[in-house]
Amino acid sequence: MQSNTSNAETQETQNIPTSSMLWVRNLKKYVGSGTGLGSEALMELETKRILLEVFKERQQKNAQSGALPTFYKKKPAEGSIGGKVQRLARFSFLKKQTEQLLNADDLDTMWVCLRENCVVDDSTGAEKMNYEDFCHIATVCAEQIGSKCRRFFCPSNFMKFEKDEFGRIAILPFYLYVMRTVSLTQARIDMSELDEDADGFLQPQEMEAYIRGLIPNLAQLRDIPAPFLPMYCRIAARKFFFFCDPHRRGKLCIKKVLLSNCLAELMELHQEVEDEAAEGEQAENWFSLGSAQRICDVFLSLDKDMNGTLSKQELQEYAEGTLTDIFIERVFDEHVRRSRNSGGSGREMDFESFLDFVLALENKDSPEGLTYLFRCLDLQNRGFLTTADIHSLFRDVHRKWIEGGNYDLCIEDVRDEIWDMVKPQDSLRITLQDLLQCRQGGTVASMLTDVRGFWAHDNRENLLQEEEEVEEEE
Repeated sequence: MQSNTSNAETQETQNIPTSSMLWVRNLKKYVGSGTGLGSEALMELETKRILLEVFKERQQKNAQSGALPTFYKKKPAEGSIGGKVQRLARFSFLKKQTEQLLNADDLDTMWVCLRENCVVDDSTGAEKMNYEDFCHIATVCAEQIGSKCRRFFCPSNFMKFEKDEFGRIAILPFYLYVMRTVSLTQARIDMSELDEDADGFLQPQEMEAYIRGLIPNLAQLRDIPAPFLPMYCRIAARKFFFFCDPHRRGKLCIKKVLLSNCLAELMELHQEVEDEAAEGEQAENWFSLGSAQRICDVFLSLDKDMNGTLSKQELQEYAEGTLTDIFIERVFDEHVRRSRNSGGSGREMDFESFLDFVLALENKDSPEGLTYLFRCLDLQNRGFLTTADIHSLFRDVHRKWIEGGNYDLCIEDVRDEIWDMVKPQDSLRITLQDLLQCRQGGTVASMLTDVRGFWAHDNRENLLQEEEEVEEEE
């Protein structure tokens, strides 16, 4: 019996990779001696020491052999011990990061400390503090909150803010900085918890899960109907992919998401809507419940055969049919995936592609939106537009313009006007970079794809005057 046990232990030892034998032996020796049965902190320090020794030993071997450093490491197999250890280590790390964050009560306490130990500027009425006040407040906060607030009261943070002639900074911008830092750190922890493979990227279902977890804390989304929740998360996540995944790799870099305007726009829904004016502004927010329902209603109204996708004929009814036929054709050529079961003529636009289409049209002036539209305008896929391309594109707009009962116009005059608006570096071609630099790329794209967009440009002076009159009346 003992012989069988000994053989099993020998077999188990042989299965352990040679590269990890030293680490395993040291850890077994440390734990088996009884000295490692102390606190968790001692265990962790000893583990770090052993791992550091192994790392330094490998570095010396690599330096001596002149081997190339490893730049790719295969992920642990699903269900393997390495994978389980990795998940446990990540969970432990994120838990410690969460414990070091300031909670709502801590932030309230910090604000009270700031207000009680600041001075009021006689000329502006702003509450300010100099560096001595800053250090004193740091001590008071450490006593009431704990050491986790000390990192906000370092000299480099004080130097980040604008100072008056007496070297004082306002306490409100500093407090808002602390709140934003805490909020972004919490968001990063939440996203990292959903990142199953721990590669710093979120898959579509992981991003939708993050948004779903935020909804209970967003005041304007608490009453969202339960059946609509999956569709809402799908719509909301798509904007992050449109703006934060320009290469369409199907995954989001967590760092890019945290720094994007999309996350800030989503967080605006924390605020309660108090009046009709604020409600109208929030309706323009892509992440608002009204906006998501509007997009769903538009898609369902266009899907005449109710098959869950849109054909070219169905999409032509978008925006009351003001978009040109050649533009719709190019959208399908460039941005609609080909189906395996049908030919090129049988392609239809799914809901995700429709969301990208809407986002591009509603954000024409953004680099992402203009990039989407430029691919449609570039009829020959050459990376630039010529006068022939402009003529071909505007010909459809001109036809719809005349059908609408408007005055006749010369296509060559419009083409020259577009050239004057863009002022391309090469006088014979317009590139995407030219459209981005001229700051009128969205207007040019509207003029070439939408008869209503051209009408708005043609009547821009009258529209501007009407807006000024409305503002004066208000």
